[in-house]
Amino acid sequence: MPAPVPRRALIAITSAHAQLYPNGGETGLFVTEALHPFEGFRKAGFEVDLVSETGQYVPDALSLTKPWITDEELKVFEDHNSEFRSKLDHLHKPSDIDASKYGLFFASAGHAALIDYPDAKGVQELAAKIWENGGIVSAVCHGGAILPGVKDQSGQSIIHGRKVTGFTTKGEEELGALAEIQSWKRPTIEESAKDAGAQYVSPAGPWDAYQVTDGRLVTGVNPQSATVTTEAAIKAFDAL
Repeated sequence: MPAPVPRRALIAITSAHAQLYPNGGETGLFVTEALHPFEGFRKAGFEVDLVSETGQYVPDALSLTKPWITDEELKVFEDHNSEFRSKLDHLHKPSDIDASKYGLFFASAGHAALIDYPDAKGVQELAAKIWENGGIVSAVCHGGAILPGVKDQSGQSIIHGRKVTGFTTKGEEELGALAEIQSWKRPTIEESAKDAGAQYVSPAGPWDAYQVTDGRLVTGVNPQSATVTTEAAIKAFDAL
């Protein structure tokens, strides 16, 4: 009998930041895309840890403004004694983490994830080990940028031949972010999924709460999808 998969979740955080918004605000971690999963997993009885490639992070400026965050959520983020903020303040690096102790990997996002996730070998390896050990790999919004680099034992991306979703190119156009992404020389989520041999599944609209589950792979579209993606990841975990 295989060993039971640990009821413990590892949330990846982007370590990148860059100018993106017209008011001079930077993109970084889109806070609720980590906070909603964190709270969802904790409520479902998971232990939860946070990791970034460098052990550092910068919050996304837009994500700390309404309507993207509620007053209550902002209080949690600003309270250094809250479990969530305390773990953000003491972020792990990949070398701190034993992947065998986790049964679920969740890539949170922010546009900055497009910058570091494709080359985040340490975090990619953690996700690959969790997958190899029979666990769940999940991502929301731009978090899917990490998935092409998460390889199975044959050296192929775990999303090859699978259905995935993620932030839409239409959404990038509506935000006015597409030119900036192109200046970073990074593909959109749709492009990177197709390049990795995955079948990208588009939501009806770029701001709909929407997720796709394909076996042990769970992906969601946008900040509005962080909660439903978390719920789907928990459901997939409980079905293992």
